Amino acid sequence: MEKEKRSPHIILASQSNLKFKETLPIKWGAQTAMERGPVVASNTNHKARNAIGAHSGSYTVYRALSIASGKFPPMHRPDLNNTQSPVKIGPYPQWKDPLKMVTVDPWGLDPQLNFKPLFEEGYDIRPTISVTQAHLQIPEINEAIDKGRLQVDGSIIRENRDVCVTKVAIDPVWYLPGVAERLNVDEGDLRRILFQETGGMYPEFITRPDLKVWLPPIGSSTAYIFGKAEDLANPKVELTCRVHDECNGSDVFGSDICTCRPYLMYGIEDATRTAQRGGVGIIIYYRKEGRALGEVTKFLVYNARKRQEGGDTAATYFRRTECVAGTEDARFQEFMPDCLHLFGISKIHNLHSMSNMKYDAIVKSGIEVVNRVSIPDHLIPQDAQVEMEAKKAAGYFSKEPKKTTEELKKVTGRAIKE
Repeated sequence: MEKEKRSPHIILASQSNLKFKETLPIKWGAQTAMERGPVVASNTNHKARNAIGAHSGSYTVYRALSIASGKFPPMHRPDLNNTQSPVKIGPYPQWKDPLKMVTVDPWGLDPQLNFKPLFEEGYDIRPTISVTQAHLQIPEINEAIDKGRLQVDGSIIRENRDVCVTKVAIDPVWYLPGVAERLNVDEGDLRRILFQETGGMYPEFITRPDLKVWLPPIGSSTAYIFGKAEDLANPKVELTCRVHDECNGSDVFGSDICTCRPYLMYGIEDATRTAQRGGVGIIIYYRKEGRALGEVTKFLVYNARKRQEGGDTAATYFRRTECVAGTEDARFQEFMPDCLHLFGISKIHNLHSMSNMKYDAIVKSGIEVVNRVSIPDHLIPQDAQVEMEAKKAAGYFSKEPKKTTEELKKVTGRAIKE
């Protein structure tokens, strides 16, 4: 049997008559999956596409290279048999509110089940969320056990000291009208700026105002759940949460210029402890390297801080970032709570975050926060004191008093060659 091939004919987004009978409508925030409609961004049938962009976020480029080299079949459709979630997640009331989640597609979890009739009709609907279960092996957890802060219970922490978790991978799916409203901008202006700032990569922003959903070429988010996933939506069950933005240098390689890995590990330890006492913990890991400015910019800022007159001081911590990048922070935490709403969360008993931007975004989204938890002083690396004191002075949550300007000048990090 001859293999199915994709036509070499290019369909330009500027061409007219690109709406076909196969194109399914999307009613964001509808009450059921079928009423809402699936997000179809696969290329196996261009007539069925109802979204801008492509699946797999930043990995689309690698897929394109693999197809171009002949190592990846362009018409491949994933076999989703036995890929469904091992735990039940949703639906929750937040799934039926068009403004609660504007960067996550909750019905993208197990679409082969949510949209079974459409699958049977031949629609190529890809998952944008997947769930599995795993064991974590973390040196800091071993240390916590050795020091008696955690106990091996055979359930949350196994006899070999593995921590049992449920992992959830979440690809970004943006509902453009909701994104515009969240940012308090006009949708047309948002589409124009997205078109310009991506180098004209997506003409549909301008030519296809009927397409309201975009799969942006950015990194995904991952949630790690400690305890029962269904308890996340129960406000009566104690919930410990850490919303963590990616920091490859610290999280993976242990760089000591910031507090990212220590704070992440402290959050994991406390989430584990909460699960052991009958609660539930969640860590959500967002790909926003270097405050969404990237590692190249981050390393340039490190150099500028350490070479400036007076050395790397807490007094000039944020200013050097703004000088290099044009802004202190590009993360726009207004979107961050979407992943919390995916799990039906309405109350966080222990929030591990000193960031007021994160806290304000969570509370503004309708989630109650009972207790905020800052990183203990003994976990802060010496070179990261600059970052920590600068953040406290800038208004980050802390129970300690802010240092004066003169005191901040005395908080210095290593020289660049040390």
